[in-house]
Amino acid sequence: MGTDISGFVECRAWRFHEEDGEASTWGAAIDMFFLDITRNYDAFRCLFGVRNYAGFQPLAAERGLPADASETVRAEFGRWPGEVFGATWITCAEVKRVDWDEPAETTDRRVHRYQRTDEGLRYVGKAVWDAAHAEALGSPDATSDPVEGRPEGTEWTVGDTVFRVRKIRRRDAVRPGGEWQPVWTVMEALASLHGDDNVRLVVWFDN
Repeated sequence: MGTDISGFVECRAWRFHEEDGEASTWGAAIDMFFLDITRNYDAFRCLFGVRNYAGFQPLAAERGLPADASETVRAEFGRWPGEVFGATWITCAEVKRVDWDEPAETTDRRVHRYQRTDEGLRYVGKAVWDAAHAEALGSPDATSDPVEGRPEGTEWTVGDTVFRVRKIRRRDAVRPGGEWQPVWTVMEALASLHGDDNVRLVVWFDN
């Protein structure tokens, strides 16, 4: 069973209330459904502390639903009692302060696989358990963990295949111009009008 993300970009349009002295409130700007965010556990951990293979210190974990969340967000969240978890939020201001070159705290629990080509190493993918890698180490069963305890940079070569222990960076989990870019673009557009602290992303997860 996999983990998926849901949520909304919210905005607090303070300038519309400034003249009459009314308190500004948060409104739902767009459902994340329309921004097409897929299942990406590295991003989930890096941003919100959900799922953990890469070993990141999350940016905004376990904050809960904002006390002043919009009615739309509260209603949608309330549709799934007992089925959702990990509710949290992050402001546009916080996103802009992220050091995307920051490495994870620990090495990745998955072994990274590369193929030797005439042009050099070509990245193939990563997995918690790889049959060819495990067999080369003499532990060809899925209960073994050949990466655990190995220092970053450890390598094994099997023919033209190279297996490597890596520590990845935040930009490896949330790639510039990748699937999260539409989210950041929406938030930045709203922030240009209402301020970085008046735009936030509210999320939760389900299995």
